[in-house]
Amino acid sequence: MLESDSSHGGSGSFGEYKTFRQISRDRLLHEMLRSSKVNESKSSWKVLIMDKFTVKIMSFSCKMADITNEGISLVEDLFKRREPMTAMDAIYFIQPSKENIIMLLSDMSGRCPLYKKAYVYFSSPISKELVAYIKNDSSVIPRIGALSEMNLEYFAIDSQGFVTDHDMALGELYGENAENTLNYSICLNTMAVRIATAFASMREFPYVRYRAAKSSADATAEASSRDLIPTKLAAEVWNIISKYKTTVPDFPHKETCDLLIVDRSIDLIAPIIHEWTYDAMCHDLLNIDGNKYVFEVPSKLGSTTEKKEALLEDHDPIWLELRHAHIADASERLHDKMTNFKSKNKAAQLQQSSKDGSELSTRDLQKVVQALPQYGEQMEKLSLHVEIAGKLNTLIRDLGLRHIGQLEQDLVFGDAGAKEVINFLRANQEVSPENKLRLLMIYAFVYPEKFEGDKGVKLMKLAKLTAEDMSTVTNLKYLGGLDTKKTSGGSFSLKFDAQKKKHAARKEREDDEETWQLSRFYPIIEELVEKLIKGELSRKDYPYMNEPTPTKQAGLASTATTQKGPNQGPHSMRSRRTPTWAKQRVSDDGYSSDSVLRHASSDFKKMGQRVFIFIIGGATRSELRVAHKLTGKLGREVVLGSSSLDDPPQFIKKLKLLSSKDYSESAKQMPISNFYF
Repeated sequence: MLESDSSHGGSGSFGEYKTFRQISRDRLLHEMLRSSKVNESKSSWKVLIMDKFTVKIMSFSCKMADITNEGISLVEDLFKRREPMTAMDAIYFIQPSKENIIMLLSDMSGRCPLYKKAYVYFSSPISKELVAYIKNDSSVIPRIGALSEMNLEYFAIDSQGFVTDHDMALGELYGENAENTLNYSICLNTMAVRIATAFASMREFPYVRYRAAKSSADATAEASSRDLIPTKLAAEVWNIISKYKTTVPDFPHKETCDLLIVDRSIDLIAPIIHEWTYDAMCHDLLNIDGNKYVFEVPSKLGSTTEKKEALLEDHDPIWLELRHAHIADASERLHDKMTNFKSKNKAAQLQQSSKDGSELSTRDLQKVVQALPQYGEQMEKLSLHVEIAGKLNTLIRDLGLRHIGQLEQDLVFGDAGAKEVINFLRANQEVSPENKLRLLMIYAFVYPEKFEGDKGVKLMKLAKLTAEDMSTVTNLKYLGGLDTKKTSGGSFSLKFDAQKKKHAARKEREDDEETWQLSRFYPIIEELVEKLIKGELSRKDYPYMNEPTPTKQAGLASTATTQKGPNQGPHSMRSRRTPTWAKQRVSDDGYSSDSVLRHASSDFKKMGQRVFIFIIGGATRSELRVAHKLTGKLGREVVLGSSSLDDPPQFIKKLKLLSSKDYSESAKQMPISNFYF
């Protein structure tokens, strides 16, 4: 196996601190692509061959230009017909499956191999049987330049987030009779392998914790089985990671970080409620495929329009700055940026004056030409986000989302109940079926007893929703929702609250600076991660796979409570009744957002140990936002992992299928997220 570059070591290592995705990228580019040309001239070009899965791994971490810079002249699909290039070496980045090994041997065996030499890297551990299968072909062995396990089998969807590409995990693990299917064990096993490869890549050895099953004499065998899924996954992950001490070079022998494994049942409101940040609203309300936004611009020919694509990603500094901002805040800042950019940019001023009818001098024209390349790119990005924000604000108004959003928040915090929901449904028949369904799902979670017997049917009739929609609400039971025996909505009781609030899914938080009327909601993982870092997370509810010694645990807790993140300081109490969306801001120069990129990396220089949290059954954009927020607040990089990243329409569609007998067939009809490369 290849020795790994120790500079990308765990969170306790010295040297430049790199984020989760930076380390993933460096391993692919340096440890894999660059290592195979160490003893050769820089002019030596190679072919990169990948399967359908590994090309996605690569596309989430690297750009085509990155790959070309490492001496790759051509990227090929393992299963497509390829022309022989006998003078060139090939790098194979593939999954260790028998089908892939057969294709590799077909390429490199016999008298006429396709390439001069093959450097083979597997995305996860390869079985001894498949290694023996390769070694049995004597003609191939001399042509193998490297045979190594990369242990990198996840999609780095964000600088602090990854998915294991189990888009159908909700149905395969929690659907009706799921445990009795072959997909159940395959899903759990491959998910565990892919989670483990994240720790192999980081050179991190975690304390593994998980949501414990709730002991209940009333639970059916099937319900108990669903409840045990985090326990089962944690055991498999721990088993694989334990073996890394002897199989992965430079892997630590002592714990370096924390991993908490939970499932979607801990928070059924986060995937449904309307989130008001720019990123969440883009993916909830606009037809965005993965991170690709398609829009129309006037054609160069004149009267017609043409379609263009834009990637909403970290390489766009405006997106990076605004993605976690409230939509009203983002809109205001974009307006300020555009105004200031036009007032300070010479090309913009001169272009405007030419439109006013005044003639431009030769010198003025030279200034415009000199400024145009940079001006055009900056103006294009600003215009794109101004257009997106405008679309979102129009949809918010047309769909009546402010009113819906306020009622959703009030339900979650115990400020509204049956009366408010019924009055809303009677007075707002024009609200879209999807938004009424989402409201009723939140209502069902907070007030499960209101859906007992035929009560739920009456509510659905009032909302003019279908029987299929009703099944979506009742399918919450597969994930622990609609349980009238438990305290509604959370891990605490408001039984003795002075205001007699019998139902609330969240406690008010008083330590945030947010003043937005519609931003009271927060995902449960925010509370869990904070408690974990402070050493206050219940060992009974979230036990360890590898129990730390008492002195070690005390040390972790004291470090967590004394350590301050770069953004910590006094916090004002959140205003719950802010009468307006507007919030006064100091404007910037219109396009200094690239400073966000600089500050983002500098904030990581003095980080404590990483915290990983993995959610089985799909994570949300609000939970990804929390990972970024807590990293800045607590001074420890929080990495969010999940089986998939779901927007509300996707989650509702998956939930609707849970009671379907042909879940896997129905699931095939679901759209696949777009990948760029």
